Amino acid sequence: MHLRVEGVTLEGDLVLPANAKSIVVFAHGSGSSRFSPRNRFVAGVLNKAGIATLLMDLLTASEDEEDEVTAKYRFDISLLGRRVIGAIDRLISDERTARLFYGVFGASTGAAAALVAAAERPKAVKAVVSRGGRPDLADAALHLVEAPTLFIVGQRDELVIDLNKKAFDRLKCKKELSIIPRASHLFEEPGTLEEAARQAADWFKRYLI
Repeated sequence: MHLRVEGVTLEGDLVLPANAKSIVVFAHGSGSSRFSPRNRFVAGVLNKAGIATLLMDLLTASEDEEDEVTAKYRFDISLLGRRVIGAIDRLISDERTARLFYGVFGASTGAAAALVAAAERPKAVKAVVSRGGRPDLADAALHLVEAPTLFIVGQRDELVIDLNKKAFDRLKCKKELSIIPRASHLFEEPGTLEEAARQAADWFKRYLI
């Protein structure tokens, strides 16, 4: 689907399982896109659980090309956050998704954008999950997040564990920090991405009601 946000058109892949009662918006970061194999895997697990998903590009094609060279946009959390908010607003105005419960899933710098969106749309966003994310980059938005929030980090991703712990301490909402044994930053080890996806699905099933 095409998402018109702040004067630009972003591309998104919307999957609506039959009788879905909730939807999760995926926020990618650090040069990734809606074609991220890891996030598409997680989305597939959510779809099998009856949860709708929107995987979207947070950058236009031209912005993505520039970002590949300069990394100009991937750490612009304000911009990325506004675009996630724009996507949520677009879904709220769509009759197919208007009555669903909303969650946000963020990876890498997209985790910060997800938290910014949750802070700005507290009545809409009911749950947040970060996988291998940089929630610390959400900065001032962290203490405003009301939605139950799960941070998932790989055991071998020591720097990101530390950054997640610091952001976790600043959250005032219901929260959990899960460290996946044997997993590195990209969850490439056998079974680790599956475990992260299972935990994400359980979290959304618990709170998107």
